[in-house]
Amino acid sequence: MSATGSTTARTQRFSRLREFISAPEGRPALLGCLGAALITVGGLGAGSTKQHDPVLESIHLSWLRFGHGLVLSSVLLWFGVAAMLVAWLTLGRRAIAGNASEYTMVATTGFWLAPLLLSVPVFSRDTYSYLAQGALLRDGLDPYAVGPVDNPNPLLDNVSPIWTITTAPYGPAFVMVARLVTMLVGNHVIAGTMLLRLCMLPGLALLIWAAPRVARHLGANGPTALWICVLNPLVIIHLMGGVHNEMLMVGLMMAGIALTFERHPVAGITLVAVGVAVKATAGIALPFLVWVWMRQLRERRGYRPLAAFAAAGAYSVLIFVAVFAVLSGLAGVGLGWLTALAGSVKIINWLTIPTATANLVHAIGGWFFPVNFYAVLHVTRAAGIVIIGVSLPLLWWRFRHDDREALAGIAWAMLVVVLFVPAALPWYYTWPLAVVAALAQSRPAVAAIAGFSTWIMVIFKPDGAHGMYSWIHVLIATACAMVAWYSLYRAPEPGVETAESLSTP
Repeated sequence: MSATGSTTARTQRFSRLREFISAPEGRPALLGCLGAALITVGGLGAGSTKQHDPVLESIHLSWLRFGHGLVLSSVLLWFGVAAMLVAWLTLGRRAIAGNASEYTMVATTGFWLAPLLLSVPVFSRDTYSYLAQGALLRDGLDPYAVGPVDNPNPLLDNVSPIWTITTAPYGPAFVMVARLVTMLVGNHVIAGTMLLRLCMLPGLALLIWAAPRVARHLGANGPTALWICVLNPLVIIHLMGGVHNEMLMVGLMMAGIALTFERHPVAGITLVAVGVAVKATAGIALPFLVWVWMRQLRERRGYRPLAAFAAAGAYSVLIFVAVFAVLSGLAGVGLGWLTALAGSVKIINWLTIPTATANLVHAIGGWFFPVNFYAVLHVTRAAGIVIIGVSLPLLWWRFRHDDREALAGIAWAMLVVVLFVPAALPWYYTWPLAVVAALAQSRPAVAAIAGFSTWIMVIFKPDGAHGMYSWIHVLIATACAMVAWYSLYRAPEPGVETAESLSTP
């Protein structure tokens, strides 16, 4: 393209963006941007800040972290969350009515994300663990054999105490990303956090690319899919604002699913395998994609069913092994990260059925007889693992007949895993949300997703703690969730011009 043509294209893009901002469809983008800016400012005091922050001290703002300053910071941050939720729900009503385009969703994502790129981590301290684990590999230690405590440095000061002795539960691809970040910025926590957040952007870009493609493949609405799994506050605030490697994993997994559906199974399986090398959860999708590849071999090459299944399964295994061999070799690590996946047992909250059941048995049963909470928890969590072990093969066999069923099977399998693993955190629910975005697009389903996402968003505190043991906090979160559900459940029906909602960016 010539320089003149490039200039013209840029001018057209800016002109379209100006029109978008001035139009009614741009109002949620501006409101959400204001909310994100408030989160960024409030996060300086109320977010998951460093234990000792020389930047705040140098500009005389360390008072934001204590006393009245902390109250002010918290108020600003929660007002920001409220503004983003209102903007998201407003955009959801437009999506239900068929008045939102993919361009609207993508442009809005940019407005909401921009302020958060400068934010301290919010609602989680995991980014500090990522940096400490990357420093282990950088300094010649095996993050799958030792915890951050074995490598004393300034990064260790900000890691949550329960994770200082825990080995890395992440695959070789992500520990290499974390190592690269610490090699570039050393032990500088602030620069490391900012750079690590930028490393999550490819995952977001892949999700923006893949979600509408999968939706269109199944005859669903692309803008609604983007609203569910990209603009969702659990993604924008938790995954990007909180800096979680789920952003990379989910993006790679969805891009792999999209490519496999579009008859590029080798590239698709490869991307999903790389996603597994970030976090193991992406592996749930692989067995279901074998069915998709099998059908393509039957349709395009005339394979018999058994031969097609054997070929698709063998090719998938070979690709998976090759990807892991290459990435593990580059990282210089083995498969020790798989043994660290059990580290989540240290987390105790109400977000999974086994842990919630143990809490209820302890709370209610304690009124009548002595209850050993940890003994009950051991039993309920063991039962949860059994349920997962039985459910996944059954779901894999049940959802095998076409692409829609394969995607539904992945969604159900991920939901079962999230609900019955020993412990979960808010951003874990972005796994099934990304997959279900093309499937759950009826008004009741969208309203249910809005209510659930709002509850999860509000029940956690900006410093990474949760409010599930405070009835006031639970009631506030539930009230917010009901308002979110009702606002979309009563949204206007689509108009005649719904075809416009399928426009591409």
